[in-house]
Amino acid sequence: MQRGSGILLGILSLPGPYGIGTMGQGARDFVDRLVQSGQTYWQILPISPTGFGDSPYQSFSAFAGNPYFIDFKDLFEDNLLPAEGLDMCGALFEPDSGAVDYEAQFEHKHRILQMAFRSCGKRVWDEVRDFAQRHAGWLVDYALFMALKTAYDLKPYWEWPEALAGRDRRALDAAARQLKEQVDYHIFVQYLFFRQWEALRKYANERGIRIIGDMPIYIAADSADAWANRDMLDKRGRVAGCPPDYFSPTGQLWGNPVYDWETLKKAGYAWWVRRVAHQISLFDYLRVDHFRGFESYYAIPEGADTAQEGQWVRGPGIDFFRHLERELGSLPLIAEDLGYLTPEVSRLLEQTGYPGLKVLQFAFDPDGESVYLPHRYSRNCVVYTGTHDNDTTQGWYARLSDAEKAFLDEYIGGVQPERIHWQLIRLAMGSVADVCIIPMQDVLGLPSEARMNTPQTAQGNWRWRLKEGQFDEKTAHALARLTALFGRRTR
Repeated sequence: MQRGSGILLGILSLPGPYGIGTMGQGARDFVDRLVQSGQTYWQILPISPTGFGDSPYQSFSAFAGNPYFIDFKDLFEDNLLPAEGLDMCGALFEPDSGAVDYEAQFEHKHRILQMAFRSCGKRVWDEVRDFAQRHAGWLVDYALFMALKTAYDLKPYWEWPEALAGRDRRALDAAARQLKEQVDYHIFVQYLFFRQWEALRKYANERGIRIIGDMPIYIAADSADAWANRDMLDKRGRVAGCPPDYFSPTGQLWGNPVYDWETLKKAGYAWWVRRVAHQISLFDYLRVDHFRGFESYYAIPEGADTAQEGQWVRGPGIDFFRHLERELGSLPLIAEDLGYLTPEVSRLLEQTGYPGLKVLQFAFDPDGESVYLPHRYSRNCVVYTGTHDNDTTQGWYARLSDAEKAFLDEYIGGVQPERIHWQLIRLAMGSVADVCIIPMQDVLGLPSEARMNTPQTAQGNWRWRLKEGQFDEKTAHALARLTALFGRRTR
């Protein structure tokens, strides 16, 4: 990757009038501010439809786009939404409050998208049919899954009638006929999403901004992917997570089904080839979540109360990535290699050649042995002050032990608590790492209340939003000066 820097900010966190960030003017304004501040990269969170707990890592589909991110004003200006639909938005969505209003998204978003669906003409439907043909490999299952989920009161698929849960062909054909309008609606919504996504990516790329996407390693238990591909999932019903770590003394119980890698290998990893091909078509670079799970993954017995009962199981290893490269060519991947690391994981990362991650908030153990200290970096890595799973840097510093604060103070030559976010940004920018990514909250020096996610908690996450005007010209210019100083400005 080209030496440069960027900002981590999910689409959901963009400012705007619809209760959540969208791919409309707020996104384009953010791209313009990235340009002004000398940035090269924009890293986002997964863009798939959110399920349990509103988490982008628990999605109804590994391929589909999140309807919540569709911008209504852009639809109106493209003659895809009647004026009545745009007029309704002011009454249905609260003004920007600095937090995502998921209740309003659930209650109202599809009401307005249904108006677009009912009003579209033949020209649009010709485009929708072309889109559906190009994406048939995942779109047919996803649209039917969502139509059935709605018909059965949003229950997980295993609580549907047995013939539908088990994908009996005659039952599926009958359901597709009966629910044709609803299936067509979900196909139409995906057409709208990818139409706007492609326009946003083009806008960013034309201005020199490269988008880093995010691909979760696991699929949700209640998803179109699990429903349609159960043969690729663990036959013992084990679920994913990680052992006790920095984030939780009882480990993290994610609940996603783990894969049957032997079955996947016998099938030529076909589902994964389709998935990765789809993902890299959407982004300039792709962060692969939980990379260590490809070397060995932590499998927790079905029904366990905590992650402490799990065990490590060997994953597909380098064979998997070599197969992807034979099928798809050189891959623009970034390995999220955080967590419990072993020499085997490090060797796998070295074999792939992908850049790994360094997080400064993990660096300042008083013994001075952390691999995350900047003087230990090689060029081929991406350094962060923190990630979406970390506290903000201001919140992190407030919770450090006295010994950690003393080591940090000595390492950087004197801590200024009110400016510790800028001090860590400067440390990251000045490192040898090819790429430096800073969470938007750290650029702004925000406290813990702006944290995006606290692992192993189910409520209150994925809500923080950037307010209109918060990323102002003064902040952009300060970031631009630092970016240029350390040779990261590419324009």
